[in-house]
Amino acid sequence: MKNGNSTASKHVLDASAVIAWVDRESGYEGIAPFMSDAAICSVNLAEVISKMLTRGLSAEDARQHLDLLQLEIIDFDEILAYETGGLCPTTRHVGLSLGDRACLATAQSLGVPAVTTDRSWASLGFSIPIHVIR
Repeated sequence: MKNGNSTASKHVLDASAVIAWVDRESGYEGIAPFMSDAAICSVNLAEVISKMLTRGLSAEDARQHLDLLQLEIIDFDEILAYETGGLCPTTRHVGLSLGDRACLATAQSLGVPAVTTDRSWASLGFSIPIHVIR
């Protein structure tokens, strides 16, 4: 995994998309076109790791699985913290979590589409494209 905030990635994945890919959940095939050039915010990476550990994987196994994805990790910094917090009023009506807003703020800051399995994102009307898988 590559860390930083300078990106060549063309998409930002929400934790739900990564979990669907890793677990081969229904519709995971729709994520395939986004995997080769994707980034993930470090907040969303923490969500994915938490889910994997809750399901019984060891921290080392989770790291090995995630390293294979070769996702670019975007550091959650002060700028993203303010952008994420700023999304709360405009996303409250669909009940987005902090992690959801971190993903959206990351995608907006990079000017690339966000990829999620959460259907409620489709109604947000953001300036960036949102690809809802499933």
